[in-house]
Amino acid sequence: MRALSPVKLALIGALGAVPGGACGSASGQGAATVTLRPACGAGHYWDGHTCQNVGDGPAKVDAGKQAVHDLNLDEAKVALDAADHGGPLDHEHAVQLWEQRGIAAAYTDDEATATAAFDMLLALDPGHLLSYDLSPKATLVFEKVRQHQGAPPELDVTWERGGKVGAPVPIGVEVLADPKHFLRRASVFVRERGAHDWRAADLQLPDHGESRLVLPPVVEHKPVSLEVYLRAYDDRGNEVLTWADPARPREIPLRYDPPQPWYRTWWGITAIGVAVAAIASATVYEATLAPPDKIDGTAMVK
Repeated sequence: MRALSPVKLALIGALGAVPGGACGSASGQGAATVTLRPACGAGHYWDGHTCQNVGDGPAKVDAGKQAVHDLNLDEAKVALDAADHGGPLDHEHAVQLWEQRGIAAAYTDDEATATAAFDMLLALDPGHLLSYDLSPKATLVFEKVRQHQGAPPELDVTWERGGKVGAPVPIGVEVLADPKHFLRRASVFVRERGAHDWRAADLQLPDHGESRLVLPPVVEHKPVSLEVYLRAYDDRGNEVLTWADPARPREIPLRYDPPQPWYRTWWGITAIGVAVAAIASATVYEATLAPPDKIDGTAMVK
């Protein structure tokens, strides 16, 4: 598979809406033109300028999880508190952090702390379930929180139907719900279907409403699809919401309209019309106005 080169997704200098019916309400009007950057690899995060190492936060979560399993609860608390300040966490480790915090607190009969931790856990992963191999001290508190679970955070990602190759692609990202007030920014990851490398565009999220950006046009000579997924982050860069994923991205189909043959363009039609008129004029002249090449008459010789 080949990488998606900057030539394929060329930076555009003006905004425009893709024609056609809407899939949602995304529009190019008023959106920021984006420059796609290379996506950071595993174990790295984007700090707004470059890709950085994530630090030891994920390792601390893993250590805390093991300590909870071994019932070393004091050790678990130290590791999990360190993880919370050890650098941005990917979504999987963020979920594990709050799960293990809730379990550790429940095991020490700190129901208030366990409740708060499980509440955050369900905000990050609304469909999450605890293993029933755990002590009822944890599962009973978790079930109580789950039964009173509120509306989860939610984003909607939209684009226009009828997009085409060679035209910019407007994207709308709307905050539908944010009860924890942790949706601060997002990254939209995109690549042409069949390509290997992801590229990304970053945007700030409003408290309510929609943020818009325009992806650069794809330069191709065939129909293509853009694969898309999104990650949302809190103030510290932790992944707090996912929309699709690299293994199961959403797709934006782009049709290809072949260029018109020159003789169907306005200038081609005009040129043909001029040529036809010139030929007709020449024909009329030859038939009616041109002097004859022979003159009738009789010659007399004396």
